[in-house]
Amino acid sequence: MNDRDRYWQLLAYIRPQTRTIVQALLCTLVFTAMWPVLAWLAGEIAKPLAEGQVLAIAKMAGLGTLTFLVQKIAQYGQDTLMAKAALAIGFQLRTQVYAHLQRLSLSYFESAQSGDLAYRMTEDIDRISEVVNKIFHQFVPSLLQLIVVLGYMVYLNWQLTLATLVIAPVMAGLITWFGERIRTLSYRSQSRISNLSALLVEVFSGMRLVQAFAAEDYTLERFSREAERNRLARYRTEKLKAIQSPVVGFLEAIALLSLLLLGGWQVSQKNLTGSAFVSYLAAVIMLIDPISLLTSNYNEFKQGQASLDRVFELLAMQPTVIEKEGAVPLPPVTGKVEFHKVSFAYQPDQPVLKELSLLALPGEAIALVGHSGAGKTTLVNLLPRLYDPQAGQILIDGIDIRDVTLRSLRSQIGIVPQETILFSGTIAQNIAFGQTRADLEAIQAAAKIANAHQFIIQFPEGYQTWVGERGVNLSGGQRQRLAIARAVLLNPRILILDEATSALDSESEALVQEALERVMRNRTVFIIAHRLATVRRADRILVLEHGQVVESGTHAELLNQGGRYARFYAQQFQA
Repeated sequence: MNDRDRYWQLLAYIRPQTRTIVQALLCTLVFTAMWPVLAWLAGEIAKPLAEGQVLAIAKMAGLGTLTFLVQKIAQYGQDTLMAKAALAIGFQLRTQVYAHLQRLSLSYFESAQSGDLAYRMTEDIDRISEVVNKIFHQFVPSLLQLIVVLGYMVYLNWQLTLATLVIAPVMAGLITWFGERIRTLSYRSQSRISNLSALLVEVFSGMRLVQAFAAEDYTLERFSREAERNRLARYRTEKLKAIQSPVVGFLEAIALLSLLLLGGWQVSQKNLTGSAFVSYLAAVIMLIDPISLLTSNYNEFKQGQASLDRVFELLAMQPTVIEKEGAVPLPPVTGKVEFHKVSFAYQPDQPVLKELSLLALPGEAIALVGHSGAGKTTLVNLLPRLYDPQAGQILIDGIDIRDVTLRSLRSQIGIVPQETILFSGTIAQNIAFGQTRADLEAIQAAAKIANAHQFIIQFPEGYQTWVGERGVNLSGGQRQRLAIARAVLLNPRILILDEATSALDSESEALVQEALERVMRNRTVFIIAHRLATVRRADRILVLEHGQVVESGTHAELLNQGGRYARFYAQQFQA
């Protein structure tokens, strides 16, 4: 997509700010109209100045002061109104991108770098907002100033103006060439800084592992290598911009010197008066700033293009899990779940599930066991439509889950994952995550069921205790019990326990297991566990192998069969 198309896409965000932008442009017109007045005053003041007419000089100085005052008031209105519009556009774009990312499927986030996404959401959108601001705050006023002042110069002496403009196409060509090169280099530079940001997020989130493996030098070497790539990319951009400035400045100087020679000749030929030439020179001086700003704005326009490319790349991403048009809310369910000949693969030639079928009755606890890679987690991830199967059907209470809205489906399925994710905020906020209307009484009741209330009230701040990023100031067992409380507060009819006790010590596991048994009552539960001791009380145990159910039964039935489950069990308890 070319530059024009990208910026045309931005019009959808600019349109809601039309009123503010029009008000800003009215201020710009007043601001611009003052330039030829000031140029005229410069020529007019030359006459009484030469003749020593103090009263006339004072009068012209007063007019000049008034003109400057009107211009600066208009400039203030232009600057503040455009800043307001640009920030509103940035806010709207950032909010839409964030909302769009929320709709993307889990598979996208498994391959995307969080640091890169954060950079696009912050730095790239800020740059776009700055470009929009400068287009209306600097580019448009400078362009209008250029047109108005040039018009005044043509009025004074068109021959001199024509000679001055001979060099303009050369300057325009150079500015365009530099702008294209700067856009390309800016895209590379911004990609490098995104990679650097992603590396920082990765290292800081895994600092415990870095220190445990004494890998500080290793991560420092990776960081230095990425930082050096970023430095080189930035340096190439800055070097090109540094070359541009003296080249354009040199051409401006040649134009000015040529103007002095031609102007002097015009005065000597009586084609131009001395005061008119002073006015003409003042107008030329007024062209230096807008030409300089147009040059730098064009460069920033190109750098903004690189940011636009990166942001609109995100908006172009399409989710793989799409809510069906006309999807209806899933009514409150009893918890009957059926997988009918479901097949799924992350890669086309590597199937994870193969025509798998199973039926879970309301209130039944089903345990899924098997080797890593057998498809256990994939199976339960299909239920809330974190992924969609390539073939087969998944039904809840006889309703195909593809026919209902995602929100109504997921609100009736609770998940207690192996790795508990907590967010910066209070304990109460983490338990009530995703629920805006939960009161403290309901939060406390959920915490009691999850065996979390006792440790929470031991904190000085109780439920208002601040949880650090990822819950680092809580133990593994405490974090897991908060995750259970979160699921309890949701009050789902279907519950997924994905290795919920695998990373806990025996004391924490006992507390968590007791909480889980309380939570599982009267719910349809899918339990994934490598520790077979935690699944013995399940109503039914399914053994998965290569994406298919190879054994099914209660703990006792499977032991009596002497098959795969019996061998797993024997291996664990012999160990």
